[in-house]
Amino acid sequence: MSVNVEALVAKVPTGLLIGSSWRPSSSDEVFDVINPATEEKLAAVSSATSEDAVAALDAACAVQQQWAATSPRERAEILRRAYELVIARADDFATLMTLEMGKPLAESHGEVVYGAEFLRWFSEEAVRDYGRYHPTPEGKNRVLVARKPVGPCLLITPWNFPLAMATRKAGAAIAAGCTIVLKPARLTPLTSQYFAQTMLDAGLPAGVLNVVPSASASAISEPLLADQRLRKLSFTGSTPVGKALLAAAAQNVLRTSMELGGNAPFIVFEDANIAEAVEGAMGAKMRNMGEACTAANRFLVHESVAEEFSARLAAKIGALKVGNGLDSDTTCGPLIEQKAVDSVSELVQDALARGARAMVGGHTINGSGYFYAPTVLVDVPRDARVIREEIFGPVAPVLTFTTEREAVQLANSTEYGLASYVFTSDTSRALRMADCLEFGMMGLNVGVMSNAAAPFGGVKHSGLGREGAAEGIAEYTYTQYIGVRDPYVG
Repeated sequence: MSVNVEALVAKVPTGLLIGSSWRPSSSDEVFDVINPATEEKLAAVSSATSEDAVAALDAACAVQQQWAATSPRERAEILRRAYELVIARADDFATLMTLEMGKPLAESHGEVVYGAEFLRWFSEEAVRDYGRYHPTPEGKNRVLVARKPVGPCLLITPWNFPLAMATRKAGAAIAAGCTIVLKPARLTPLTSQYFAQTMLDAGLPAGVLNVVPSASASAISEPLLADQRLRKLSFTGSTPVGKALLAAAAQNVLRTSMELGGNAPFIVFEDANIAEAVEGAMGAKMRNMGEACTAANRFLVHESVAEEFSARLAAKIGALKVGNGLDSDTTCGPLIEQKAVDSVSELVQDALARGARAMVGGHTINGSGYFYAPTVLVDVPRDARVIREEIFGPVAPVLTFTTEREAVQLANSTEYGLASYVFTSDTSRALRMADCLEFGMMGLNVGVMSNAAAPFGGVKHSGLGREGAAEGIAEYTYTQYIGVRDPYVG
């Protein structure tokens, strides 16, 4: 594919969006955005300082009351126009994501559709944010319950889904009547910058959405979390960073949503349709090169079908074409940076040293770009790091189990609890697994389950709160109870 990178990047604002205008950082400092497939510089983006972060919160606070007072229909129409604009600009958004994050262009187009859907979904939810009114049990008074916008929000998004994570958070906040300071990931800010401009083009009033890219995440989070005017924090990222942010947010008792790390089990029972399980495994593991918190991290396969499943999976994964995501035949792009390659390599080498065997892959790929060969590991011991730690790369470790009880114990033997996957043709077993698995989400005979209409989130060290669905907008509201004297009681 021939792309005029210069012309595309020229469309994207590279400053800070504070109030009504894009502006440079107060320090005039910038940071480079690098294409992980080529290691070439794409753009220099302004690096916000703590002073810039506070200025962005000033702008959000200045219009919070006015924005909260807008009608749900007005907010809905802005989100609907934004949805239509994102779809109209799909080629630009997809190409930007592939350039700055590396995923194959077809997957980037998939993220455009997925990300845009949150804008459409929350445009519809904005007018359905219901309260309630009913008599008290003793009949002396009436209960009036309203849901109100929580107030100015800090949204911190990750690098792996730069459009969808911005729309999933910002769409809900805007629908609820909240103003926003958005801190995009340092590695992939361009998509978020272009999204912010698209929101302005859709008619979002100045100050409702402010964007502060920065080379230093703490320069943004620390002063804002210490500011009593901020009322909500939503973060997607690693569990250690999430814990630190939760500790800081506790000082002002902020409303928090945390979507953190994962260690998803992919369980294949002996009665599963193996062809369907392998297809599901490809989606659950290889989407985004494995760089997803919902990615299947451990393949737990019944001993009677493990050999067949592993062979079929290895054939599929071994056939992937690794390369620049802009190339039409690429089906597996680079990892995000060299540090990611080193981390994946360490996990694989640890497993191999403990007796695991690589059916395919198991090595880095030389040359420019941050590439790791798609890998299937078998005979993986249960104490290998690749079983216990989040991989965030194109590596599928397979281990076996004998009984259903053993499968549940293996699946739950982690501090994480985000996504899980179960493949079985037994309905009763499927329901038992849903009851027993300690995860916020379970894919039953499906490897990709994220949807704007579904509540996304985890338990244990994988986070708090939910994004998407009706629960998504509720995260940006608080409940107000008004006791009303019953008009029929004398």
